[in-house]
Amino acid sequence: MRESLRITEIFHSLQGETSRMGLPTVFIRLTGCPMRCTYCDSAYAFTGGKTMSLDDIMAQVESYGCPTVCVTGGEPLAQKPVHLLFKRLCDAGYSVSTETGGGQPIDCVDPRVSRILDVKTPKSGELPNMLWANLEAVNEHDEIKFVLVDRSDYEWARELVLTQSLHHKAPVIFSPVWESLKPVELAEWVIADKLPVRVQVQLHKILWGEKPGV
Repeated sequence: MRESLRITEIFHSLQGETSRMGLPTVFIRLTGCPMRCTYCDSAYAFTGGKTMSLDDIMAQVESYGCPTVCVTGGEPLAQKPVHLLFKRLCDAGYSVSTETGGGQPIDCVDPRVSRILDVKTPKSGELPNMLWANLEAVNEHDEIKFVLVDRSDYEWARELVLTQSLHHKAPVIFSPVWESLKPVELAEWVIADKLPVRVQVQLHKILWGEKPGV
């Protein structure tokens, strides 16, 4: 029996986040997520989708002629065959990243994949489900991301970054929740505190609004 994954969508767009922002990218969005963050912008991927073989996934990715791939969700690491997909993508020469919510172990991800680790803040509602061992697994090839709802989230994240010296382990990104925290406020806080982090907005939402397939 061929290995397969439950897929919500595969599409070609611009990367809206991380250090790859603005780079043409093929997105593979897997279905399902054990978390329910208060600000989730991809709840449509919680259920549904369609089962696709790895061969069919690879063929659709190849059809776009794009060398950069992001495996996202939902929570991509919740489906174990995703590790076979990582290997096939990397073996085929793609530059691969994956976006994970932090509740699944990342140490088993193919080392050629850049792991974007989303650290859950108190206002996410999923802090108790954060797997803290993941912060020990990251390296300079990865990125650590904090999605911030308000000032209290910012202060919590600031202390974690500084006390754990996270910026020495991997690049750190602070991102405001869309239409909840004003980007200019976050920028001013980071500048005032001289934090060694990157402030980032979601480019795809600025360009196309909040909708699937972008």
